[in-house]
Amino acid sequence: MSDRIAAFFDVDHTTIECNSGRKYLEHLWKNGQISLPQAIKATWWLAQYRLSMLDYDAMTAEVVKSYAGQRVADIAHDIADWFDTEIRPAVCRQARERIEYHRRSGHVLAFLTSGSFVSVRPLMEMLGVEHLICTELEIENGELTGRYFPPAAYGEGKLLKAERFAAEHGIVLEHSYFYTDSYSDMPMLERVGEPRVVNPDPRLKRTAQARGWATETWTA
Repeated sequence: MSDRIAAFFDVDHTTIECNSGRKYLEHLWKNGQISLPQAIKATWWLAQYRLSMLDYDAMTAEVVKSYAGQRVADIAHDIADWFDTEIRPAVCRQARERIEYHRRSGHVLAFLTSGSFVSVRPLMEMLGVEHLICTELEIENGELTGRYFPPAAYGEGKLLKAERFAAEHGIVLEHSYFYTDSYSDMPMLERVGEPRVVNPDPRLKRTAQARGWATETWTA
């Protein structure tokens, strides 16, 4: 199990062309599941996220608190319908191709995302990606408790979780790949031997140019 190579894929603006958080916010608003103040705050968080300026752990703590007592099965059911309508058509063609390339190469496939298992599981099933490294929510008796296990999978927290996963699965990060669009993922991009910049945000685009990293454009 030692000396394995992995291919890690971010989700938003990488595997899928859109931001799933924004799409889900629109879904909640359309169905009357979120108030105007909540929508405004969430939109502000999304803007900060795109600029890699968000205090993700503080945001995560506040968001998951609002889900306390909700059954995971009910949320998963709601997300399944939303996924089929909004996310399935947004999966990038190049992501499908690259995932298949790494599968044929015998590489370990994993989504590495700040999202949670509830939102990413349908994408894993669709693309046959076995592993998920994400922000971990606390669940008791099938219900969300309103707490999560810090750190969130964002920035240095994402790297920490990826390093833990690599150690458990015998993966050599220096030989592994990471695909992402976000400057906030620089710790992980610098850690792997094969950084891949896809649909980069402005800060990551500038950094990639300065470092001589090639950039790719993926579309659905």
